[in-house]
This record gives sequence, C-alpha cells and structure tokens, in this order.
Amino acid sequence: MNIWQEKDLQYIWHPCSQMKDYEDFPPIVIERGEGPYLYDIEGNSYLDAVSSWWVNLFGHSNKRINEAIRKQCEQLEHVIFANFSHKPAIELAERIVNITPEGLNKVFFSDNGSSAVEVALKLSYQYHQQLGHEKKTKFVSITDAYHGETLGALAVGDLDLYSLIFEKLMMSTYRTKGPDCYRCPYGQTRENCSAECFEGMEKLFEEHHEEICGVIIEPLIQCAAGMKIYPPIYLKKLRDLCTEYKVHFIADEIAVGFGRTGKMFACEHAGISPDIMCVSKGLTAGYLPLALTLVTDEIYEAFYDDYTKLKAFMHSHSYTGNPITCSVANETLNIFRDENVLEKNQEKSRFINQLVREKAKNHPYIGEFRQLGMVGALELVEDKKTKKGFDWKKRVGYNIYRKAVPKGVLLRPLGNVIYFMPPYVVEEKDIELMVNTAFDCINEYFGIN
Repeated sequence: MNIWQEKDLQYIWHPCSQMKDYEDFPPIVIERGEGPYLYDIEGNSYLDAVSSWWVNLFGHSNKRINEAIRKQCEQLEHVIFANFSHKPAIELAERIVNITPEGLNKVFFSDNGSSAVEVALKLSYQYHQQLGHEKKTKFVSITDAYHGETLGALAVGDLDLYSLIFEKLMMSTYRTKGPDCYRCPYGQTRENCSAECFEGMEKLFEEHHEEICGVIIEPLIQCAAGMKIYPPIYLKKLRDLCTEYKVHFIADEIAVGFGRTGKMFACEHAGISPDIMCVSKGLTAGYLPLALTLVTDEIYEAFYDDYTKLKAFMHSHSYTGNPITCSVANETLNIFRDENVLEKNQEKSRFINQLVREKAKNHPYIGEFRQLGMVGALELVEDKKTKKGFDWKKRVGYNIYRKAVPKGVLLRPLGNVIYFMPPYVVEEKDIELMVNTAFDCINEYFGIN
C-alpha cells in the first residue's frame, strides 16, 4: 500500500463500498485519464469499461470539452439562477427541448440524477394538489427499480441494498411486478412478446387510479438491477394507460439517455413522449454534475401565477444552472452533432455483440447475454437450465471484478451480472481487451481452461 492509499483510507469514506474490503483491496489512486483509459500513480493503465459509473461518453481529458471549460471559466464561473440567467443555460435548454421527445418544452435545472427525480416527484405531486386532485398522493414504480438515493428517490425504488434500512423514513408508494424477460413467467421472449407482464400495472391502475399522481420508470433498461432489458411495447402500453387515467408518465432517462441504447433517448424506441423526463450522467460527458427535469407546458402552466396563490415551485440548489456545467453540456451536444456518434456506435455495438455471443453461447455459467446499443450484460448463473443465480454472499461478480483490475480492465459488477458500458471512443482493440479480459476472469474464477 502506498502513502496515497494510506491517506485515502485514513480520511475518505467511499460510496457503495463495504470499507472493510479495502483492507486487502485498497483504492486505486488515479493520476490521469486519456480516452477510454485511466492511469494510476504507478503508471498502470485501466480500460474504463463502465464509463466511470456510466457518465463518461467521449473519453477522459477530452480536448474539446477541456477547451469549453477553459473558455467559460474566463467569462463566468457562477451566478445566482433566480431572476438571473446566462447564455450557456439558455442555449442548453433550447437544444435539449429540440432533441427530446415532443411536448417536453420546459426545463428545470438541478445538479445530479437523484435531485432530478426528486424534482419530478415534487412537481407531479404539487401539480395535482394545485388542480384540486387531492386524492392523488401516490406514486407507482416497478420491481427492481432504481431512481437514486435521496429519500424520495429511494421510496420509488425497489433495491433493498439501498433502501431497506430507511423504510420507516420513506413515503408510501405502490409497486407492481415489472418485466423480467430472462425469467419470463409467461414463457415469452423480448422479441415476440406483447408485454403480457403489463397486466399487473393495469390492475393496479384500475383499482387505485384516483390515488395515483405519477408512475416512474427507467425506459427499456433497469440498470442498477443488473441491466435488465425489456421491449418497447411495455412503454407504449404505459403511455396509453397514463393518458387514460390522467397520471403522469415520468421517464428516468438518467442512465439510458444520450445514446446509450442506440438512440439519443430510450423513449424513442417506443415512439412515446413522457410527461416528465429526467436526464443527467452523460449530459456532461462525465465531467461535471448537472441534471435536468423536463416537463410539458400543461404541467408548467399549473405553477404559473403570482405569489398570492403560492403556486410557485419552491425548489432550488446553490449550483443550479452553473455556467461551466452548461457549457460542458453544450459541447457534449456539439460532439454528438459533429462526430456522427450514434452512427459510429452502431458499428461498435455490433462488434461487441458478435464478440461476446461467440464466447458466451456454450459457456456453462452464463445464463444470458443481453444487449441494447452500447450496453451489454452477462448474467452468471449456477444452473443454466433452471436459471438459478448464485447466492449473493458468494460475491461472484465482485470476485471477477477483482481479477480483472490487475489485468487492466475496470469491470465493476452488479451482483451476478458483469456488464459492458464503455465510453463511445473505444476502438475495436479496446473492445477486444474488454471482452477477452472479462471472459478470461470468468473462466479463471470457475476454473475453466
């Protein structure tokens, strides 16, 4: 252990970590990044196969984004966003409205994904209360959902690892069984189903629609649940149901937006527009914290009045609409426009699919390889026939991750799922390193030659 690791462990409490693990696997101190690679203080390189928690799109130390930051720092670093504004925020809001699904015409700024979700929940609730829908106080989410870790976001999530201990602090919500395409109880597949699993949502709405103000969902991929991928028809049915019962459709595109699924936003696969959309992560290409909550004109107008009726949305952050972060987001959109990112990603996605499927098809412990765009996931199972997963206490994914780090690849797992979510700047040689290392470590763990 070097001096920097010792100081880190003396002072820092890391997120999503059992700190006792760090006794024999101390934090890797990164000194610099370039493209899809990170370099530690000892000169070792690591392919960032998870985009540093799904945020990095165009590589580390991207020259275009670096220059955008430099220019903005020389003009304006921050200004109060109440009754003041600035060009980078105005430009960003206009551009986001123009590329998101139709009807999302107003943009509320915050600084991280959980905050964007909190904003969405509060807006939906307050909207209904101000319109006299006093019974509408509940939200709906699906099983295995993850929407962040503030108390409101946890309340509409369904991963006990994050939320169980806080159950008594959280608001009451409705939860219904969501899609589980790998273990489909209806015997269907993603390619041929009609979202038979939607019947639980329909029944819940029929019984409780008078109490429901909004339903929140991660479109097409439940990321933290293990990159669970489901078909667009589920979203189409949900859109129709929300419209029928005057319930807000809240799309959490925080992890799946900005090209991850092969389209700019996941909702595009279903051809639907939500009432509220949350975006963050890739919005600034992994550089700085920024989040947006987009809403329809109808929702915005319910808050438009003078102070006599107290209809204003009283939610704020000190760094709301920061000019530097907005400038980075604008340059992110410039890169998408100038460098044909989505088209290039199609080729890279196909290459990942071809490489992984060849290796996974007869593997005794890989139950499924699933992929959508630049997201791929290997689900490891104890028994392929029954699809029985490994006991989480065995920490199969974590142990494979630990084997991959010394080999120069960052493959942070999700339980029994090893996933690929690399920056868009990866080349074929990087993809080969990522996939080959993953399979080498999986085989090493299971003792397969």
